Amino acid sequence: MREPEHGFRLLIIVLMSCALIIADQRSERFGDIKSRASFIVYPIQKIVDIPIATLHGATDFLVAQQRLVNENNYLKQEQILQQATLQRLAALETENQQLRQLTQTGSQVTDNLLIANIINVDPDPFTHQVIIDKGRHDNVYPGQTIIDANGIMGAISAVNDFDSRAILITDASHAVPVEDVRNGLRAIAVGTGSGCLELRHVPNTTDIAVGDIMITSGLGGRFPVGFPVGVVKDVQHEPGKPFASITLNPSAKLDRGRHVLLLQNKDKRHNGGDIDEE
Repeated sequence: MREPEHGFRLLIIVLMSCALIIADQRSERFGDIKSRASFIVYPIQKIVDIPIATLHGATDFLVAQQRLVNENNYLKQEQILQQATLQRLAALETENQQLRQLTQTGSQVTDNLLIANIINVDPDPFTHQVIIDKGRHDNVYPGQTIIDANGIMGAISAVNDFDSRAILITDASHAVPVEDVRNGLRAIAVGTGSGCLELRHVPNTTDIAVGDIMITSGLGGRFPVGFPVGVVKDVQHEPGKPFASITLNPSAKLDRGRHVLLLQNKDKRHNGGDIDEE
């Protein structure tokens, strides 16, 4: 009984060995086929991958380009903001300089002072008037003198509760008694309505020259004494005419800045000046 069992076992071992040999041979063949197939498929796969890689590259390029555009726009906004900030700082510096000049002017004046801001300008080119942000509530009165750091600007013509109207010295309805610093000549400077002043009724033989400085004479009591009014820019002596033609440039910067000083003259404040109140 043992011999048949040994033979059967031997047969099974032989069959299993044959099966393993055959499987190993087929595995080598399949590997060879797979290797050859891979060699053939690889170029095709690369060709197929080209559009995909191109698409991915284009997408990355567009994303990077959009990022650069966004950064560029942000930098432009920052630049504009910085420029606006610098301009604002420059404007504030100019405003501070004007206020310092007004303060220095005010320290030379014995009367009480009030700082005001010009808030509006009359659009009529033939009417030189401005509106300031101080009124009856601030003890502003008609006839009150307004100046800047360079000289006389004009006088208050009408007063409301919280603002007032002022006529500038270049207005055609305005006149200022003046005196020549060089020789003491007295005259009347009248506004022309065109940004200049004229000296009226000055004899043709009078000693007056271009560059002469005219200051307030104080005659009539309307304006305080000694404030610059204008500088002579042109003198015409026409033969046969009794009076010379004399033009002044105003000393005050009438068309610049927005800060002014109001001179508090107590006597005129009580009598209301010589210009009517609204």
